[in-house]
Amino acid sequence: MVKRNKRFHAEVATSSLSDIMFFLLLFFLIISTLANPNVIKMTLPKSKTSEKTNKQLISLSITEDKRYYLDKEEIAFADLETTLLSKMGASKDQTVVVRIPFNLQVQDLVDVLQIGVKNKLKFVIATNNSK
Repeated sequence: MVKRNKRFHAEVATSSLSDIMFFLLLFFLIISTLANPNVIKMTLPKSKTSEKTNKQLISLSITEDKRYYLDKEEIAFADLETTLLSKMGASKDQTVVVRIPFNLQVQDLVDVLQIGVKNKLKFVIATNNSK
């Protein structure tokens, strides 16, 4: 009688798991950079051309009922200048993205932009692409 010394062992192929994990990590990293968590949803004005920036941004959102948000933090208009300057710190290289609804008055936009002109800050108005 001949005995077999080798028994069959079940194996799970794990060689492709590292590739799958790498692609999942890459996918979630790309998706997370597309979403800006400091943005309040609103209807922006339309523009035929648009320019994208990769600089450090501070988001200033103004709602239709004239409530001011600096990176999702609600502040009064009277405190806007001091809060904005303290958030900027010593470096005034940062760009402030102004998100204002399309149906708000021009004077509301001018009031905000005067703060930037007075303090020599870089302001950009956010728009939707009209394509």
